[in-house]
Amino acid sequence: MSTSKEQRKTRQALSRVKIGVVVSDKRDKSRAVEVDYQQMHAKYGKYLRRQAKFHVHDEKNESKVGDRVEIAPCRPLSKTKAWRLVRVVEAAPEALAASV
Repeated sequence: MSTSKEQRKTRQALSRVKIGVVVSDKRDKSRAVEVDYQQMHAKYGKYLRRQAKFHVHDEKNESKVGDRVEIAPCRPLSKTKAWRLVRVVEAAPEALAASV
């Protein structure tokens, strides 16, 4: 029983899913998502907090600033967008959404 190439590709993409917070929703069908992670310093062994910002394709414009979202890699959709929105994990608190 061998798995098809498409199934392997899907499984590989799902293993690289990331969870982050939407920091910008000003563009149509595009979001900027910031993902926080920790990285160990090579010499001192101390864990440092780092952030990475990804440009994400949101076809239905369903996410708003402050939402926690799950993103997955996909084929390049533009010069900077190579990630797609999988789902909104947690909606932003109303106070944050109203202030923007």
